[in-house]
Amino acid sequence: MSPSRIGLFGGTFDPVHAGHLRVAQAALEEACLDRLFFIPAARSPFKVSEVPSAGRDRLRWIRLALAGRNACEVDDSELRRGGVSYAVDTMRAYRKRYPEVSLLYLIGADHIKTLPEWRDAIELARDVEFLAVPRPGESHVAFPEPFRGSYLSGLPCQVSSSIIRQRVRCGKSISGLVPAFVEEDIVNRNIYL
Repeated sequence: MSPSRIGLFGGTFDPVHAGHLRVAQAALEEACLDRLFFIPAARSPFKVSEVPSAGRDRLRWIRLALAGRNACEVDDSELRRGGVSYAVDTMRAYRKRYPEVSLLYLIGADHIKTLPEWRDAIELARDVEFLAVPRPGESHVAFPEPFRGSYLSGLPCQVSSSIIRQRVRCGKSISGLVPAFVEEDIVNRNIYL
């Protein structure tokens, strides 16, 4: 059976963590998604001065984290494309691959106000619906016209990739913040040190 509702979950995933997995589960359930694609960015347009960990490492961590989650897949197209990863380029590729599906793009709620500034924003507004991931303690803001979207009501999580990287650098445990196999890989290979 071909999917009718596909979620696109972009980010650096440096590393993928428990919060990402909770968001994924909430999106699958609340938005009735048939598939959810984790799409690690080659380089985030919001963090152009930051150089993320190697793409092969981030891909491995996502694959480890998604083991057994049949509704989720990893898409390495942005890593293969290289350069700054723009949502509109990824959306166009999915639109070609799945011309008849509803595309839902997951974003942090803090990005809602900036949507009109995104590359080819009008095309994005026309072709995708956005699912906003609420940030702890922040109130909901309306989507600017002509963007369409809704908020996930799943529990927000106060874990972030930057907090995890900092904890590793300080020699603190990341147990429970990332899947066990991801933690093991980061610790054994001295990532972020």
